[in-house]
Amino acid sequence: MRALLLFLFFLVSVPASFADQRCDAHVAVQRAELGDLSLVYQSVGAPRDPALLLVMGLGGQLIHWPDDVVEALCRQGFRVIRYDNRDVGLSRWNQLPPSANLTVELLRYKLGLPVAAPYTLTDMAGDGLRLMDALGIRQFHVLGVSMGGMIAQHLAAMAPERVRSLTLVMSSSGAAGLPAPDPALVQLLARRSAPNREVAIEQQADLLAALGSPQVRDDRAALLEQAAVAYDRAFNPEGAKRQIMAILAEPSRVALLNALRVPTLVVHGTADPLLPVMHGVHLAAHIQGSQLRLIPGLAHRFQEPFKAPLLGAVLPYLQSHRQDVTHIAGL
Repeated sequence: MRALLLFLFFLVSVPASFADQRCDAHVAVQRAELGDLSLVYQSVGAPRDPALLLVMGLGGQLIHWPDDVVEALCRQGFRVIRYDNRDVGLSRWNQLPPSANLTVELLRYKLGLPVAAPYTLTDMAGDGLRLMDALGIRQFHVLGVSMGGMIAQHLAAMAPERVRSLTLVMSSSGAAGLPAPDPALVQLLARRSAPNREVAIEQQADLLAALGSPQVRDDRAALLEQAAVAYDRAFNPEGAKRQIMAILAEPSRVALLNALRVPTLVVHGTADPLLPVMHGVHLAAHIQGSQLRLIPGLAHRFQEPFKAPLLGAVLPYLQSHRQDVTHIAGL
């Protein structure tokens, strides 16, 4: 009887400690060689758990997924994989990167002319699929934020039989006629070059402040520190410009979304200054069976007061589809 009680105690107590150990967001990053690209990624959690691929937005590095959010997702029983998209962070080209001129392409965009991007969001979705191939992961969940949500839409359309669920945060369908961001904010986004570290950090802090919620008073010192950490890890303004061109060249994804048959959650903030709330509403309206969660006051950043509401929207949905392959069986 004593041995049985000890065994039951082991079953109850040990998994919690294992979870704490395996859900360490400070594990070393790794590199996947994908032909023309070398992607840096981090895998947090047990390899046997269902995989959750996190896809970051414009110019964002894998460190821009808050560590506490990554660990919270992992503790729900997911193997969380975050990575540096092509042209940002520690990911690199294994050949000369494609050349392009953002100033010229912005002018063409404003004139209603086609934009010649060096690569597409579909190409970036292919990067995510190739990464999962390299890791030997056949099926997985996808969570994309902003541009990462646009990439995730393509990824799910390219391989619906591999995507167990799709979560789109602060993203858009790219349809014409949706509310535009403030022109001043667009200028901040496009301001990618800087003569030195100090100016680059100040510019990034300005952008972070502009993307924040009016309900939250940002600490300028904290924004500068966040910008400095990102700069010191990697600074690639030309890469961010190429990502901007990929977004500008992207046509509406409405037809793609109308055909999508993947369980989808759309999360959007009511105070988003970059992609106003109707972007999220429109996105959900064009994905059959999708769920929409609007978060009052949320803007276009992972600000501390909104982490709990975001996780409150995302975690139950992911749990409900953790092992769900019903839609895959029907494809």
